[in-house]
Amino acid sequence: MILIITHKLDFTADFIINKLNEKHIPYKRFNCEEILESTITFELCENFTYNILGETNYSSVWFRRIKLPEIDLSPVWHKQYILSEIDSFLHNIFSVLTCPWISEPYNVYKAENKIFQLKIAQFIGFKIPNTIVTTEKGKVSNFFVHNKKTIIKPISRTRINNKNIPEFIFTNSIDSDHQSILKNHDLTPCIFQEEIEKDLELRVTVVGDKVFAAQIKSQDDEETKIDWRRKKMRFTKFELPNEISTKCLAIVKYLNLNFGAIDLILSPSGEYTFLEINPNGQWVWIENDTGLKISDALINLLQCK
Repeated sequence: MILIITHKLDFTADFIINKLNEKHIPYKRFNCEEILESTITFELCENFTYNILGETNYSSVWFRRIKLPEIDLSPVWHKQYILSEIDSFLHNIFSVLTCPWISEPYNVYKAENKIFQLKIAQFIGFKIPNTIVTTEKGKVSNFFVHNKKTIIKPISRTRINNKNIPEFIFTNSIDSDHQSILKNHDLTPCIFQEEIEKDLELRVTVVGDKVFAAQIKSQDDEETKIDWRRKKMRFTKFELPNEISTKCLAIVKYLNLNFGAIDLILSPSGEYTFLEINPNGQWVWIENDTGLKISDALINLLQCK
């Protein structure tokens, strides 16, 4: 029995569940925001036992997303306390299930650290952009001097809620006007990088020991030159050199993951540059665009094949 940890609006989980149903593979879906209505028990008497959604022995777990429930409660600190307890309970679940995971949550959380990612990527042998993360304006000004074209992007979250309306913070280029403004303001931590010249961009999805590469010609549209996520564009299959495939597998393994979505740049001179890895990145649209069998690889891994 496979356990899928997610939330109600996760279309990637929906996609895999449709495949599991087609293949008659048993699973349980745990939507975290429904935790107060779910049957979850841990007992530590003579032996440790658990019951999660009526099952006492899962063969594997697919960790997708967590979302805490909406609780209408006052005063606010009562609500905060209950949500904190629920979050802690979820993390206890993560700690005690000893079956194979895709991927173990604590490894996912650590791998989301973008500074850590870049350090490991460089160690493995990837070319990475010149990068600085700082709150010192002088350091940033010096970085601008030595890197004529620069970009800025968030350290962590790229989506925020503005009055319950989701808004995205994309990667943006920094021009001379922005540089002048930055000199007159305090900095919150963010990532500054040299802007890498692009021929095309790649999304490499690693599932276990399988590598699926897709390309997007982001430079064909002015709107997507800096960040292809600004506009829907079609991905097509791409054949990675063995050396780059090996490095993609290596970074996923080094981060103790079983899955990773890696963003690379291919320059006009044929050089590959690592940008980042999302340990729980989306991929369904890539499979739909390219026909790459990412879902089959994921299901095989969940079945420990």
